[in-house]
Amino acid sequence: MQTANENVLLITNQNPQTQLFVNYISERLERPINVLSPCENIKPLGENPTIILLDSDHINEKNMQEWYSHLIEAENYKVAAFNLKDEEHAVNLLSFLHLSGIFYRTDALDLICKGLESIFEGNLWMSRPLMTRIIELLRKQQFNSYRPACGLTQREIEILNLLGSGFSNSEISESLFVSENTVKSHLYNIFKKIDVNNRIQAANWARQNLGAPPPLAALQKQKLNSVKFQERSV
Repeated sequence: MQTANENVLLITNQNPQTQLFVNYISERLERPINVLSPCENIKPLGENPTIILLDSDHINEKNMQEWYSHLIEAENYKVAAFNLKDEEHAVNLLSFLHLSGIFYRTDALDLICKGLESIFEGNLWMSRPLMTRIIELLRKQQFNSYRPACGLTQREIEILNLLGSGFSNSEISESLFVSENTVKSHLYNIFKKIDVNNRIQAANWARQNLGAPPPLAALQKQKLNSVKFQERSV
């Protein structure tokens, strides 16, 4: 049932095509749609039920996770992504984001409207094959949680999680209070243990075998607590 206070917040770049999309969706849903550029600061959300619609053509994975970490403690919101390339792209996003809806580039506007209505009603909007793949992925992660992960140390797992969150070597160094040379040494050992050749392959391996990386907000909180501990120890 439609609620007058429900709205959609679209995270994308403003252009004439975006405005046509907003006008059509707003008219069909009979709900307001606000647009926020990915480069703008994340603003506090109101109390009204809101769907956060992330445009994968204009917002990268790290920014998506920043948005998600900002929303963890918010209420009355759902997060969906659109303009996804294919099911593989969707599986990748769902490995580290809890999304209520998935929309592909090929989806018609009528289908997107139908999906948004379904999300407002409290449902998930995903295809059956995609849901099956996610369930299989979760089962695999649960199985892997009960066995050693290729001989990785706890520190190496921490670095893999940060890598999967999009952190650079310098950011990992700062978060864990180690030198960049130490980070590079750990990454060299990690790549050998899990048999990958680059950071992208390592991040994908971590998502498939270790589960979703910690939200950026939690990582920053952990970093802040470490700083406070150091200050008290001085």
